[in-house]
Order: sequence, then structure tokens, then C-alpha cells
Amino acid sequence: MLVFDDRKTMILITEISLVPDTKQWFVYMLECADGSLYTGVSNDLAKRVETHNAGKGAKYTRSRLPVKLVYSEIAPDKGEALKKEIKMKQLSRVDKLNLINQPPV
Repeated sequence: MLVFDDRKTMILITEISLVPDTKQWFVYMLECADGSLYTGVSNDLAKRVETHNAGKGAKYTRSRLPVKLVYSEIAPDKGEALKKEIKMKQLSRVDKLNLINQPPV
């Protein structure tokens, strides 16, 4: 079960959960317990966040639990998701925070 602090994230996860066996890919950003940001890609966002919080996700997040989903974006395929991930990782922290705080479209 996923528990989130904000309404925007809960709505996002609920919408994703309503689409079974989706082929969509997501690029996402997590806020770690130490305040750092982690960016990744997945085709099952809810499951990936659960994996991170179970300590079985990326090595970076394992020592920074719990993590909270703060941003996600749909990509048409894995390749595009990976390209978006690289671009997001190159952003400054300030730019990442601005991206996170944009109102949903």
C-alpha cells in the first residue's frame, strides 16, 4: 500500500492504478528522507515507488528512506523516458524544484 503526503501525488497514483497492464513509461522524481532528489524511469510507477521504499530499489535510495514521489511524466516508450531522465538529471536542483512545483496540466 502506498501512502503519500500530498493530494496531487495520490491522484496521480490512483489514475495510474486504474489503467491495468499499461505500456506507458514514466520518468519520475523522488524526494528522499535527507531532502535529496532521485530521478528514474519505470513502466509501473506505483510498484517502483513501493520497491524503493522496501529498500530494494536503487542503491542511492536504500540509505535515504523513506522516499516520496514528487513528480512524474508520461513518456511514449522506454527510449523517450530514458532521454527525459537524462535531461532531468542534468537540471540544477533549483530547476528540478521548479519542475516539481509546476501546477499539473
